[in-house]
Amino acid sequence: MERYEKIKKASILGIVGNVFLLVIKAIVGFMTHSQSMIADASNSAGDIFSSLMTFIGNRISSRPRDKDHNLGHGKADYVYSMLISLVMMVMCYDVCKGAIKSLIVKGEYEFSFWLIVVCFTTIAVKFGLFLYTHYLSKKYNSILIEANAMDHRNDCIITTCNLIANICALNGIYFIDGIVGIGISVWIFITAVDIFKKSYDVLMDKSVSKETKEKVYRIINSHEEIKKVKHFNSTPVGYRYQVSFTIYVDGSMSTYDSHKIADDLEKEIAEKVEEIYLTVIHVNPIKLEKDIK
Repeated sequence: MERYEKIKKASILGIVGNVFLLVIKAIVGFMTHSQSMIADASNSAGDIFSSLMTFIGNRISSRPRDKDHNLGHGKADYVYSMLISLVMMVMCYDVCKGAIKSLIVKGEYEFSFWLIVVCFTTIAVKFGLFLYTHYLSKKYNSILIEANAMDHRNDCIITTCNLIANICALNGIYFIDGIVGIGISVWIFITAVDIFKKSYDVLMDKSVSKETKEKVYRIINSHEEIKKVKHFNSTPVGYRYQVSFTIYVDGSMSTYDSHKIADDLEKEIAEKVEEIYLTVIHVNPIKLEKDIK
């Protein structure tokens, strides 16, 4: 499918881009003893893992449904997104610890214009990756690629802060370096928690959004033959949902006609609501007031 091929391409681009950035950040960071640059290098290491998990998760979720997985493998997206978030949280500890240590010991690093070059290079690469992955996340509604897009966006902001720290160091203000290192770790942690929550919600079968449910109800209510709706349930299937509900129709209607209403409604929901993967409708007869003597 086009969706999985595009996400695969984005994950490979992310791996290549982040390996390149990790190498140049680590070299310059350790040469100059810049805690903010070392923290940024650690962030790139985490980004490589994120892109790798995106690649693996996308490959698994692209598998069609089978006899052991009747609804497909779509939840793999969320399993691997959760793994990404947990690794990001662990990484925050090391980054923050190193930055706090640099503030306590008041160590100064050697300023180098290579720090500025690396910052501008990172911003350019990450902004390009962000634009591409953000577009894909909106087009294909993928939490895996959304997590990557958030990573790329955050890196642009983080490296901009890093750039400010380096400019301050040029003017002899070194404590900003440690503060930025702490800020980077906090930002990574916030992003990780957000990804974790979204993944957890789906894995725990969180119901479809209020907006999507309202879309479905508007379609149902447009059919005058449907007198009542009950037992609306939804289950996430990868990035989309399976919904089921019971409709009540005139009890004097033939079985064929009542089930045709349900069949037509299922097709209409599939055509008009992108978020819905499968609709299962149960039909019940109801005695109308005009039929009651």
